[in-house]
Amino acid sequence: MRTVAPALLPLFRSRAQAELLTWLFLHPEESFSLTDLARKTGASVPTIHREAERLVVASLVNETPVGRNRMLSANVHHPAAEPLARLLELSFGPKQVIAEEFVGIDGVNQALIFGSWAARFAGSPGAPPKDIDVLLIGDGIDRDGVYQAADRAEARLGLPVNPVTRSNAAWSDAGDLLSTQVRASAFVIVSSARQGDPHESLEPRGT
Repeated sequence: MRTVAPALLPLFRSRAQAELLTWLFLHPEESFSLTDLARKTGASVPTIHREAERLVVASLVNETPVGRNRMLSANVHHPAAEPLARLLELSFGPKQVIAEEFVGIDGVNQALIFGSWAARFAGSPGAPPKDIDVLLIGDGIDRDGVYQAADRAEARLGLPVNPVTRSNAAWSDAGDLLSTQVRASAFVIVSSARQGDPHESLEPRGT
């Protein structure tokens, strides 16, 4: 089956491969099952299995049998591990970094990325993103917490992080200009109180 190189960084053979590597190399102390990784990346288990097989053969990924599961982890001793992790963090890391930094802020029910990064993530061609636009949805959001999280995320990603907030009512209001614009374009949900896993990956939304 033909794979499509991701618009964010075309040197990877597919977005599934890039996201798989991102999860492993941005969480090098953890191990994940194929099912875990499929759920987090939004890819099917067979797709993750195929990509993992290639990476294990290349020694970039370690595989450890645990019962009936195959647990995968980043091979941090590979000579390319450190530069690869940095490259992944810069290109695909915003989805994980934004979730990790903004989850738990008082009042935030949902966080999503929109703008140029979301468009590239969805496959639209264009210049590399120069910043990360984050929309936080909820009532009574702790704005100090939001700005502190943005500073941490910016330090990790090396890109400006621009957070904006909307109440639950405003997000659903067709008269709210920003909410309407975001819903009409590509956006990526990175955190939601309505999801079982705050880091669960969803497909890009919008047109």
